[in-house]
Amino acid sequence: MNSSLRVVAAACVAVGLLATAHLSAQGVNVTGDWAFDVQTDQGGGTPTITFKQDGEKLTGKYVGQLGNADLTGTVKGNAIKFTFTIDAQGQPAPVNYEGTVEKNTMKGKLDIGGMISGTFTATRK
Repeated sequence: MNSSLRVVAAACVAVGLLATAHLSAQGVNVTGDWAFDVQTDQGGGTPTITFKQDGEKLTGKYVGQLGNADLTGTVKGNAIKFTFTIDAQGQPAPVNYEGTVEKNTMKGKLDIGGMISGTFTATRK
């Protein structure tokens, strides 16, 4: 009887670990509107970004001081990366964001065309 209880307990632990691993692998879902606070050495801004997440694939729309732009990116676990292109005095310039998500907040770093860098925080609306 004692060994039977051990087998059942071990099975329960294994099932619990598998369920936890599955939930961790799913990560977070950032779909929706987010209010950003961006700070760079060239100034700051408060854009709104709307995300649509499908698995790890991310699409969306940036609306802010740099104009309006469609974005693409990824969400893997709690890591987020996305990019869009702006018109910088007639030249296309990529804007890259990279950070982490925790429930309804995110934070990280950004780079604009390799010339301006900064940080961001964001809150789900």
